[in-house]
Amino acid sequence: MRLPVQRDAAPPSTVRPPNPARGIPGHAPGGISDAPAATPPGGAGGSHDTAPPPGLRRLNAADPADAEALLLTCCGSRRWARRVAEHRPYRDTGALLAAGDEAAYDLTPADLAEALAAEPHDAATLSVGADAGDTARTALHAALAVHEERFGHGFVLHLDPRHPEEWLDRTLTALRSRLAMDPETEREHAAEQLRHLARARLERLAGSVPGPRPAAGGDTPAAPNPPAGPPPHPDVPGRVPN
Repeated sequence: MRLPVQRDAAPPSTVRPPNPARGIPGHAPGGISDAPAATPPGGAGGSHDTAPPPGLRRLNAADPADAEALLLTCCGSRRWARRVAEHRPYRDTGALLAAGDEAAYDLTPADLAEALAAEPHDAATLSVGADAGDTARTALHAALAVHEERFGHGFVLHLDPRHPEEWLDRTLTALRSRLAMDPETEREHAAEQLRHLARARLERLAGSVPGPRPAAGGDTPAAPNPPAGPPPHPDVPGRVPN
């Protein structure tokens, strides 16, 4: 059973209208993230005079293969990572997030399946259900198993990192809601949750979110300046694993 959960501030962006000509048919914004909106570089005025954060400078300077490997830690679709890498250099984190959103909206069904398959496993039980009683943990396990059996992919969800005490209730509520959906609608929701998670991870990768996070369910917390070579999959707040 896959149970991915992460804790990272993944600010939702303004969602453009779905384009049925590309990406997931009928893909519409949704999701369950309550994460706060990102502050533009240079403050509320959005000034770009400040130097890019160290992680973003590293991404901009990396060769294409290394850049794609870094980006694959944010979203497991190779086409997504390639597209975001091809648009370098980025002047600031906001430009990187916009590119990540654009690539996420254009995920094909095959891209989405690849990204869902790449999500880490077993985080949900350890993070979302860590402080829950036996009954709640059993209910979580059972719902996640039913979800994966019904839809063929793990349950992904971005949760508000500011309120971990709400994660279990929100996860169970989201599971009940999504188990009642048809497969196409569930995949649309999963795609939107992956976009929120990718945004949170991109912010961490760029170095715009200070300080390492505690590990969730075995995921390795990202360091402010990741080591050379493909880094481990960073844990991002509120993700319920596959």
